[in-house]
Parts: sequence; C-alpha cells; structure tokens
Amino acid sequence: MRYRTLGGNGFRVSAIGLGAMPLSIEGHPDERQAVATVHAALDAGVTLIDTADSYYAPGGEPGPGELLVARALAAYGGDADAVLVATKGGRGRTDDGDWTVNGDPEYLKRAAKASLARLGGPAIGLYQLHKPDPAVPFAESLGALSELLDEGTIRLAGISNVNVGQIRLAREMLGDRLVSVQNRYSAAMRDGEAELRLCAELGLAFMPWSPLGGISRSSLDGRSGGPEEQGPYAAFHTVARNHGASPQQVALAWLLARSSTVIPIPGASRPQSIRDSAAAAELVLSEEELAALDATGTAAAAD
Repeated sequence: MRYRTLGGNGFRVSAIGLGAMPLSIEGHPDERQAVATVHAALDAGVTLIDTADSYYAPGGEPGPGELLVARALAAYGGDADAVLVATKGGRGRTDDGDWTVNGDPEYLKRAAKASLARLGGPAIGLYQLHKPDPAVPFAESLGALSELLDEGTIRLAGISNVNVGQIRLAREMLGDRLVSVQNRYSAAMRDGEAELRLCAELGLAFMPWSPLGGISRSSLDGRSGGPEEQGPYAAFHTVARNHGASPQQVALAWLLARSSTVIPIPGASRPQSIRDSAAAAELVLSEEELAALDATGTAAAAD
C-alpha cells in the first residue's frame, strides 16, 4: 500500500480508502459480511474509512454505518491504531429513500457530537460537511466546523459536494485545519476537474466518491468479453488486460495519477471488492496508457 497526506499537516493515510456507504444503506450485506469487508480492507493496508451518519436505509435512524465501522474496528485482531475514520454530517434520509440536507450550525454541532458518541474515542478524526445547504449561508455551516475544531470534538475538517468558490471560502475560514474535499469524480464523471485542480494547488486531499463510475463491475477479474469493452471506456479494459489487472484497478490507478493529492474511496460490500481496489495503489501506468485513458473523457462526451 502506498500512502498520501491529508492536507498540509503531514497526517498519512492509505492512497486508497474504503467507502463504507454500501455496508449500511438499503441492500447492505449482513453483519458478518460487512465486518469481513472492513477487516479485508485493513488487512490490505487501508487506513482510511469513510462513512456518514446518514448512511442508513429508508425508515431508519441516523448512525448505523458509524456503529458498524466502530464494531468492526473493535473486533479486528490486528493493529487498527493508524486507521482514520472519516464521517460526515448534514444529510438525512426520507422514508421513501430520498436524501435531505441540513446545514444549520446548531444541527451540525449536535450531529457531530452524536457521531463521536457512536464512533468512540476522544475526537472524530475527520469530520466533513456532507453537502452545502442552499437554505443556510455556507459560511455559517463552516462556522460550526470551526467551533467543533476549537472545542476538540473533531481533529480535522473536510467538505463535500462543493464548488471552487466554496473550497476557497472554507480554506479562508478554516485554514490548515481544512484538509479534504470529497466530490464525485471518475472516468465517467469529470465535471469536478476544476475542484480537483484547486485542491492540488492548495494541497488539500481530493477524495473522489463513486470513483468507479463508468467501469462495469462485471469484469472484476479483468477478463474480456463484456459489452462494456466496446463502449467509450474500452481503453480501461484494454489496459487492464495488459497488466493482468481488473478494469476497476486501472480506473483507480488513473485517478491516483491525476494528482498526488487524490485519495479515492471506492465503496465495497464484499471482501473481494476492497482487496481488488486496494491493490490499485501498486499499479503504475505508463505515460502512453494514461494519455489513452485521459482521452476516454473526450470520447465519452462525444458518444
């Protein structure tokens, strides 16, 4: 496993993290498989686990994803002291499966304290504002993060689903205590390019969520023959065959090559999936391969 730093504070985490959302939302695996998935991630060298208080099935209550991660870490037989658990606050679920947003400062502070109680420990390692609330000035939501940092409820702060202007404001208000930005970004969804470049400029970790979007999971073993190999992302499958890797590993290695500040957090609900993703940290692509993969974005846009 390779490692990267969060912001400019020198805190190191694995270059590939685990997105724990699939472990506790609708369709989640049973407890045994979910815990085994977390343990497989740790065995593979993953030291960053990302969850949220809103990762629960419709009709449920906040927190099962955080509680699951806490139980899995407590049950791990190896050393989990270096693991950074990142969680998020500011979103919820409706009974019909939709997502809500709440950036009210008082709500965020209560939510963070509830997350800390579920995760345990003296402070949350990384707490992220899940999404800006259009009904609340962004600066007010950031003010809640600042207060949580000052009082020691959280050690580091991050923001998610944000634009360039919001990143700059957060950096202005939080300074070096802002260490990460979590936005959607993948081979198929590159509309976060400006935010990725700004994070590289500012030295902030850019943590793509849904980093495997556009890469079919039907080819996890890297074998050819699926219809996806004729589509706009066929180059990922071709490169995978050349390396004896999976297309998912190539997609993650491509992301890692975009910037030294990129830390993908692929979701997983099976040990096999996170082991495959973690192995991408060791996959080195040539300049020619990267150029071919870069070009898939243009090809897909024209498709």
